[in-house]
Amino acid sequence: MGFGIEAYFRALFHGEFPENASWDRVEGRIFGGQVVNKKELSASAAGNVSLGGEISVHRLGFGAMRLTGEGIWGPPKDRKGALAVLRRAVELDVNFIDTADSYGPHVSEELIAEALFPYPAGLVIATKGGWNRPGPNQWTHDATPSHLRKAVEGSLKRLRLDRIDVYQLHIPDPVVSFEASVETLAQLRNEGKIRVVGLSNVTLEHIVRARRIVPIVSVQNRYSFADREWDYVVDYCERSGIAFIPWFPLGAGKVAGDVLNQIAQAHGASPTQVALAWLLRRSPITLPIPGTSSIEHLEQNVAASSLRLTEEEYEELSRVPELAGSR
Repeated sequence: MGFGIEAYFRALFHGEFPENASWDRVEGRIFGGQVVNKKELSASAAGNVSLGGEISVHRLGFGAMRLTGEGIWGPPKDRKGALAVLRRAVELDVNFIDTADSYGPHVSEELIAEALFPYPAGLVIATKGGWNRPGPNQWTHDATPSHLRKAVEGSLKRLRLDRIDVYQLHIPDPVVSFEASVETLAQLRNEGKIRVVGLSNVTLEHIVRARRIVPIVSVQNRYSFADREWDYVVDYCERSGIAFIPWFPLGAGKVAGDVLNQIAQAHGASPTQVALAWLLRRSPITLPIPGTSSIEHLEQNVAASSLRLTEEEYEELSRVPELAGSR
């Protein structure tokens, strides 16, 4: 049975896989006739990407937002399970974990430290600031200099770090000077509390303005094969040597689901894995960060590092029309 596009989005970013998309617990998945055994799973198969020439990470990371409770609020229902997922990610050579102080709030960062501290060599934790959280599924802007300073200090304490490797402005604040927000992060970098600076949910204009103040190593925007609004930002990042971190798209149409299913069946893979393979092929600077609260689904995502689309398959997915509502 096919795996619909709505189910694909739930699977990729909510960790909800249908039974018929489950991982073969014994033999692994077959990609183009090649069996990828669980013992051979490694995010290193995706290759590496540089963050500002200072940090190198494997090009398949882990997004830790969904480890929190419902509404990205409070602790997870299964705390032991969440800790196990984080530990398994590191076992699978995932060395880039993306989080934010607003996930929980604070819960995601606390879980990362509980599961992984003292951190293994080479593990990069990227976090973000710029939101307040009044309640479940509620987000209010605050990228004032005072808030960002407090956010960085809080993240340092929760993550048990002396310096945050990658700190990202979560989103520009419409009532705060963008330059003031970025200048605050530049100051914190000069003070040794941040190693490198990234942006999230930004336009090309924001990136250009920010780069006049401080080197920008990464941009995190909504993007997928079926949600291509930020194509031109990906192209700019590639030309500029900036890593592009795609987060989940808001929707896609029936045509996208049909094409995804067809290509997935040809590879003996899941649609989720094909979608990740497309992102990895899109540009050498893409760094997908699929999140899940399930070890099984984590392993499926990491297995996508080994999936190679043909040129024809890549182009077919690239021609899929966007859903107008995704903008």
